[in-house]
Amino acid sequence: MLVKELKEKLNLTSLTNGGDEKEVTGGYCGDLLSWVMSRATEGDCWFTVMGNINAVAVAVLTDCACIVLTENAPLDENAKQRAGLEGVSILKSEKNAYELASELSRLI
Repeated sequence: MLVKELKEKLNLTSLTNGGDEKEVTGGYCGDLLSWVMSRATEGDCWFTVMGNINAVAVAVLTDCACIVLTENAPLDENAKQRAGLEGVSILKSEKNAYELASELSRLI
């Protein structure tokens, strides 16, 4: 499933442009960036509350399909700009990581 399809199916809001054509093959939940960096894998939809520039760097390093900010967590302006440059799709939802991961699990 592509990020743009995931966005529609989970009713997510786009916060950045780009990255919508990446394929989502799994999911990862986590907020400790060093932990995520060593465990998330290519194609993961990463559910987190971390909306800073370091999260964008982790998404690039792990080649995550997208970042989904849960519980309406805010996105820093610096992170938004960097995500645009790197082609990282950042989405958001009012739901928590558990709810979203459960929905993703049914879809893939």
